[in-house]
Amino acid sequence: MTLPKTFGELKESGYEVLSVKDEVRKNLIKKIKNNETVFEGIIGYEETVIPEIENAILSKHDFILLGLRGQAKTKILRSLTNLLDERIPIIKGSEVNDNPFAPISKFGKDQIEEWGNATEIEWIPRDFRYNEKLATPDVTIADLIGDIDPIKAASQRLHYSHEGAIHFGILPRTNRGIFAINEIPDLQQRIQVGLLNLLEEKDIQIRGFPIRFPIDAMIVFSANPEDYTSRGSIITPLKDRISSQIITHYPHKLEDAIQISDQESWLERENLGEPNFPQVLREVIELVAFEARQSEFIDQKSGVSSRMVISCLENVVSNSERRVARGLSEEISIRTSDLWAMVSAITGKIELVYEGEEQGVEQVAKGLIGKAIQTAFTEIFPLVNPTKSEKSQHLLYNEIVHWFGQGNSVEVNDLMSSEDYFEILDKIPTLKSIARKYFFKQGEQASQENLASGMEFVLEGLFQSSKIGKFEMRRGSKFRDLAGSYFDNIDFDLN
Repeated sequence: MTLPKTFGELKESGYEVLSVKDEVRKNLIKKIKNNETVFEGIIGYEETVIPEIENAILSKHDFILLGLRGQAKTKILRSLTNLLDERIPIIKGSEVNDNPFAPISKFGKDQIEEWGNATEIEWIPRDFRYNEKLATPDVTIADLIGDIDPIKAASQRLHYSHEGAIHFGILPRTNRGIFAINEIPDLQQRIQVGLLNLLEEKDIQIRGFPIRFPIDAMIVFSANPEDYTSRGSIITPLKDRISSQIITHYPHKLEDAIQISDQESWLERENLGEPNFPQVLREVIELVAFEARQSEFIDQKSGVSSRMVISCLENVVSNSERRVARGLSEEISIRTSDLWAMVSAITGKIELVYEGEEQGVEQVAKGLIGKAIQTAFTEIFPLVNPTKSEKSQHLLYNEIVHWFGQGNSVEVNDLMSSEDYFEILDKIPTLKSIARKYFFKQGEQASQENLASGMEFVLEGLFQSSKIGKFEMRRGSKFRDLAGSYFDNIDFDLN
């Protein structure tokens, strides 16, 4: 289909111009009727956030997404472009996407007046109709709305009050589109005041010169609740003009959290394919975030971003990739000992309270990993500390605990060859049979590498349950009897 190239052809085609909010509303209704996914790649919000966004769009509201860091706020705002028409016509050369039927700039009006039906038309794609601005204290009214351009005024011999002397800001340039402001509380209050009329009356002033400029835009915002007190606030009149406030959240379900992290992470490495990831270990990585979001050592007002899990996941895969590069393993196969590569990904992404500062960020990170291992262990393995009626389950681990109690120990690290890793763990009685029976989820293959990882996971679970001891070495860990570990931590003074 050939698109009209002049204003006259556009009129003959019967094209109907809709406001942005009507256009987005129309396309949303169409997607809902066709049972199409409205927000691709947004997981865990199907019953909470997305219905509220749809209500705001159907109501033709400007809205704000309010939530902690790493809750997909910006991703949602950017995906709103999928609700715009594929292309729309504008007067060719217009800085503010002038509607040929009702131009708002002097340039657009002059073009229609001079050329009439012969006015040239161009079609802009939906991606060109979305702009966003990160609110920072140095943002000015000129950035958002515009300012007088003295060079333009001088070269064209225009008075400063002439509309042709204006250099338009990002918001007028988003006319007939969607404009997003991220972290709106960081915007200075006097700049927020400048948005009031744009949201309601559409009047703007530049350098004291009143200009009627009816911008057609959907204006959306994002903010972190903590910003209201720590860095700034949204002024009350502006909040009053934002019609809908939608609260975002972290994933409620472990399955949703895993799906989000897998979607956003870089896991498949060149020439090595996807990593061989035992499902239990994959769950442990995600459980670290769940543990962090309820830890007494972490400032919960700051939040624990999903980006932390993404970094953890990539670090764990990279730790296994190092073994492949050294020729110690044939594939990226994740071991339990690889989980400690998450420490460096956690330490920079959590804000500690006073008690956490006393512990130290590295110890807090290791504690979170340990708790995540213990949570996963207790969900799939028989109880370590059963009641009297469950005493038979306790016998499952007796031979392992007894073996360590006789003075035996094993050392494991993340740079052992696959063969050595399996052989050293296979010396422990009943460990292999327990791992084979409980570690693997339905449908998983028990390869030797994964079985060895399951065996180490049992040892970690028993350590976290205080049944055996563990001594951390510079590279790896040494599992031993519990009493010996106590003595490792005592500083004997023989003088």
